Amino acid sequence: MAGFKYKKSSKYTDYDTIYAQCSGPGGLQLAEFMAERMGVAPGKKLLDVGCNRGWQTCFLAKEYGIFAVGIDPWDDREEGDPMVEHLRRNSVLWGVEDSVLGIKAGVPDTGFASKSFDYVYSTTALEMIRVSQGIEGYMEALKEICRVLKPGGVFGVGEPMHLGVPVPEDLEPFVSEDEYSWKVCFRSLDETTEQIEEAGFRITESAYAPDAWDWWTAFARHDPFCKEDPSGDPKTLEVDGGRWTSFGYVIGMKGE
Repeated sequence: MAGFKYKKSSKYTDYDTIYAQCSGPGGLQLAEFMAERMGVAPGKKLLDVGCNRGWQTCFLAKEYGIFAVGIDPWDDREEGDPMVEHLRRNSVLWGVEDSVLGIKAGVPDTGFASKSFDYVYSTTALEMIRVSQGIEGYMEALKEICRVLKPGGVFGVGEPMHLGVPVPEDLEPFVSEDEYSWKVCFRSLDETTEQIEEAGFRITESAYAPDAWDWWTAFARHDPFCKEDPSGDPKTLEVDGGRWTSFGYVIGMKGE
């Protein structure tokens, strides 16, 4: 996995646009990395949980030949309209409007029938549930994802995570400042993996992404909110220097 080649996302090089349309680190590289680890195949159905503006959803539909449903209960914090309206508009820009559907919903209340999807994909989304709904809500969300997957279906989650070490003293003020602080949202890879397994998945792979720090660096450079507030997340990452913050992923399979 070291030296992963981004064969599909390397075609898209406007990182300012990518990070304006995607949430958190990774952008389209993250979407490709996760899809490859999940074994996403053409002609299948994928649910993107917490799709944000749907840039990754559209990328997956276009580059992997799937039908993608994006769900997100939130409204855009810049423009105020629902995230799924951005998804719809972006699907037209990507030329995949017939392969993408957006629904304003979240987990655990998706409303989908059981065994509906071949894949469930979620990045930089579920960690927020730990804050808004607590660990009980987080577990309910994971169990709902398991319910809507077909037997043998694959769940891939990518989240900002910490490295399982104490927060360095000089970093503490930067990761503890607000309601959705990194210290509250982020968990270690081991803890996240255990929770996904507890929700009913057989874990097939879990690790810290090999390009995690590169993704965070790109995020600090290109994300519009980072540009507006260099003393915020960019400063946090500068102080951190890779000692505590990372990005992990877990791949799980639903039993037959």
